[in-house]
Amino acid sequence: MSNPANRRWPWPRVIAHRGGGKFAPENTLAALRKGHELGFRGVEFDVMLAADAVPVLIHDETLERTTSGRGHVAATPAAVLATLDAGSWFDARYRDETVPLFAEAARLCVSLGLWANIEIKPAAGQEMATGRIAATMAAQLWAQAPPALMPLLSSFSETALAAARSAAPQLPRGLLLDAVPNDWHARMTKLDCVSLHCNQATLDERTAQDIMEAGYGLATWTVNDPDAARRLFAWGVDAVFTDRLDLIRPDFR
Repeated sequence: MSNPANRRWPWPRVIAHRGGGKFAPENTLAALRKGHELGFRGVEFDVMLAADAVPVLIHDETLERTTSGRGHVAATPAAVLATLDAGSWFDARYRDETVPLFAEAARLCVSLGLWANIEIKPAAGQEMATGRIAATMAAQLWAQAPPALMPLLSSFSETALAAARSAAPQLPRGLLLDAVPNDWHARMTKLDCVSLHCNQATLDERTAQDIMEAGYGLATWTVNDPDAARRLFAWGVDAVFTDRLDLIRPDFR
């Protein structure tokens, strides 16, 4: 469900976490297709740099949890990542899924009409490079896309967000925080962010109201309980990221 009348958050209000939530191997093209198949209009995924500075979709800095490889993403060239099995850990049916290039994911999102929240997920020491490269490529890859599909760049790394702002100031940015600190407004202002994304478990209603009254979009993760989603939306929260694409549907009320 999108909400174009909401200037704080004109994007879908229920977003498929890591592409397909619990219904496909995370951060794969299959996950993006699954999110779309289940009716979602917005997806979230993670972008990290391979050893040759090529951006790929993966969450962890290491390969063991979600691929057949071993070692660090930042030490593995993209061509090698493309040979790994990134789906069998989830289900043998997905054994042909590989670690996708950011460019592949972008093209798929545009072709499916999926809006994307791109989480810039730098490996340690690569904050500036990841922010710069991800933002530069996003601006290029979505250059011909409809305005409604322009992606939102988010990150826990303020260094990465600052680099993204310098590289592609026209793309909106969201600051990721676990718990909302007292200086959240100063951080948002410094990075010229349009939205704050926080852990729903640490958020209280008064803080939520303060963020929204300041004119910022507010999104919460990871919301897998419908009762929690109802409570957050009752507070006025703009969007939730969910793994439970069966319980919290795109038109969730």
